[in-house]
Amino acid sequence: MRLLVTGGAGFIGSNFVRYVVQHAPDVQITVLDKLTYAGNRANLAGLPADRVRLVVGDVADAALVDRLVRASDAVMHLAAESHNDRSLVDPQPFIDTNIVGTYTLLEAVRRYDVRFHQVSTDEVYGDLPLRTDTDQSAHDAVFTAQSRYQPSSPYSASKAAADLLVRAWVHSFGIRATISNCSNNYGPYQHVEKFIPRAITNILTGRRPVLYGDGRNVRDWIHVADHVAALWLILQRGEVGQTYLVGAHCERSNRSVLAAILRAMGRPADDFVTVKDRPGHDRRYALDNSALVRDLGWQPQHRNFDQGLAATIDWYRTHTSWWQAGKAAVEAAYGQH
Repeated sequence: MRLLVTGGAGFIGSNFVRYVVQHAPDVQITVLDKLTYAGNRANLAGLPADRVRLVVGDVADAALVDRLVRASDAVMHLAAESHNDRSLVDPQPFIDTNIVGTYTLLEAVRRYDVRFHQVSTDEVYGDLPLRTDTDQSAHDAVFTAQSRYQPSSPYSASKAAADLLVRAWVHSFGIRATISNCSNNYGPYQHVEKFIPRAITNILTGRRPVLYGDGRNVRDWIHVADHVAALWLILQRGEVGQTYLVGAHCERSNRSVLAAILRAMGRPADDFVTVKDRPGHDRRYALDNSALVRDLGWQPQHRNFDQGLAATIDWYRTHTSWWQAGKAAVEAAYGQH
């Protein structure tokens, strides 16, 4: 297989590339990445040059995309602007990359009949009620592949639009595409602007970690290694036109995640600062992963969140050179907003 991976120098993308290199020795990979702040050549360091090629470019560049797709058998589309806070400050890059970029890829795979997979997020569905002791419906509520899209931020709206384009191109033009919507990822190579690595690196640099609002917002956390294993499985065996939800049934409030980080790093439970909540901050996400489990035989391997978190902390502790240069700029940006 000749595989094109967009956004392959980012967090999930580079973990996916590493997974394919390890598990599929006959696959040749071309990474297309714009190398914005979230893309990093170092994420691909150590991979064999005869199997992984990096092309620096934009998924909205129609001529470049045409050339790369024409030479590919499949496309794993991970390139995206993905940070909610940034989308609230400047939505334009999210429109350009997530919508126009996806459209550009879809037109190319339509021309050359190339298999396509769209990597998306649970945030397209909006949010769910928080679990309570008295409301059983809140306990039972989860998103399914049939749930209505109700995005609540410029980021999630742009991903929802991209997903709908994929569905329309399958229906109208018969392209061979699938979609996956995943819950919150954690693990190595995640940019330090994100919640878990930001908290870890704040502690490592003598800063106090930060919690939005009351910290009751709940996310379904999945280790990135489990996510990329699911992506490879869907690309190989997924049914064209289907949407697969990738979640690990590991719901944790932001406050409890931060408490686990503080505990694992030997810091007092109250050693954090609270800041004003983000506008439109979704309350809770939870996914029904039964189709992925039932139809494709996928199961998450990193079931113990505390163990996965401890390994992630160790990774950031031992890879200071990977994140240290950009840390101050991230904190300065947060300080401005």
